[in-house]
Amino acid sequence: MTDPATNDRTLILERTIKAPRQKVWRCWTESDLLKQWYCPKPWSVSHAELDVRAGGMNLVVMQGPDGQQMSVPGVYLDVVPGTRLVFTDAFERAWAPSAKAFMLADITLGDTPERHTRYTARVLHWSVADREAHEKMGFHVGWGIAADQLEALAQTI
Repeated sequence: MTDPATNDRTLILERTIKAPRQKVWRCWTESDLLKQWYCPKPWSVSHAELDVRAGGMNLVVMQGPDGQQMSVPGVYLDVVPGTRLVFTDAFERAWAPSAKAFMLADITLGDTPERHTRYTARVLHWSVADREAHEKMGFHVGWGIAADQLEALAQTI
């Protein structure tokens, strides 16, 4: 069996976030906080609904500087409070399939000796073409900027 962490359909962002894990968790699971960091500026999150439990839905609406909107519905597949969030856009709510599955995100949080957060975002795609498209869209830069914004926010709460 191929390890999903290293296969050709996976993108990974790893870093140390200089904030306690529980604060980083709050930024991922509280809609008012998620709106403040989730997408790189000049984009913003105009709406966020988060039912953070396995089977719960999430909906994030991102807005561009020219008013364009991108609605991203999904479902949480696994939630380990304070430690792990797994969600996908393969479903829009409950088990209603989306028109086009693109990715599954596995966010894990751990502690460092300095009481910071070991942050890993593992994003699995249904095809190599989807992974390549996500990479060309700027996965590493965009998710990196968002992680910087997450760190800055977590340090203030």
